[in-house]
Amino acid sequence: MKKTIAFIIGLSCITAAFTSCGDSSSESSSEATTAPTTTSLEVNTTESASTEAATEAEEEEDEENYNTGDASLDNIRNQDNIGDNELLVLSFGTSFNDSRRLTIGAIENSLEEAFPDYSVRRGFTANIIIDHVERRDGIHIDDIDESLKRAVDNGVKNLVVQPTHLMNGIEYDELSTKIASYSDAFDKVVIGEPLLTSDDDFKRVENAIVDWTKDYDDGKTAICFMGHGTEAESNGVYAKMQELLTADGHTNYFVGTVEATPSLDDVIEKVKAGGYEKVVLEPLMVVAGDHANNDMAGDEEDSWKSAFEAEGFEVECLLRGLGENEEIRKIYVEHAQKAIDSIK
Repeated sequence: MKKTIAFIIGLSCITAAFTSCGDSSSESSSEATTAPTTTSLEVNTTESASTEAATEAEEEEDEENYNTGDASLDNIRNQDNIGDNELLVLSFGTSFNDSRRLTIGAIENSLEEAFPDYSVRRGFTANIIIDHVERRDGIHIDDIDESLKRAVDNGVKNLVVQPTHLMNGIEYDELSTKIASYSDAFDKVVIGEPLLTSDDDFKRVENAIVDWTKDYDDGKTAICFMGHGTEAESNGVYAKMQELLTADGHTNYFVGTVEATPSLDDVIEKVKAGGYEKVVLEPLMVVAGDHANNDMAGDEEDSWKSAFEAEGFEVECLLRGLGENEEIRKIYVEHAQKAIDSIK
């Protein structure tokens, strides 16, 4: 049988994130946790760098003085003997157990319900998170290579990969390349689009987060979303989301990033100029992990919460990831459906 590989990458225009497609790349996503970035795969190229990273991770675990939830409640989805069709859900990952179950786990559950003919399995791209969870909780989550090898060993014929990344950026490109290297192992393999790909995706995410926070929209409150940010051109998705919110009359909604622009200072300046009395903070990330709990809602003086309080604002933090939102999960399901349809 002829081996085929089809990549469903709707954001072919990464360099034009403002004007046409609006894609990016989380953290992905996706999304954002104990690792230093959510927008690129961290690959240690030397033994010394690897050892240093492992040592730092172990030291961080020793200092971990908060409870992230019961890891045993999470379905890590690495079962074997799964049949011909697999839907592999690739996420950056998080070591926050409750958030992992309520966000990534919820996305996986929605995909499993939508596609009963496919066995849904999990893979994480951040090995530092995988190692952290395994050392702390004794639970191993497959990385990209392990999840792909597991599919091969299981004799999967049709592999559909659905990333939970926020945007089409560095990490999404790298995992696409990795998946392509396994193309000969399957009859067919396709990869779905990340969350923010088309203009319609942006509009639907905008509507979802506005509806999610409508109870706080009292005219006196600034509602601020914290994204991760990246140095790549795909960082433009944050500015695009801000432009959409403002153009649609949501002038008390603000989008900033931890690692790039718009920065925290940029957001504070806009909130001050608006004369608001209260600030609601929420992550624009798939999970509510390390960035949300520490960079956003932490008590350290450089957190977003502390910075706004220092400016005299009353602050409320909503520690929930986008994966908890049903409307967001529907977008991932539709992207997976598009990928599945491409191989029929």
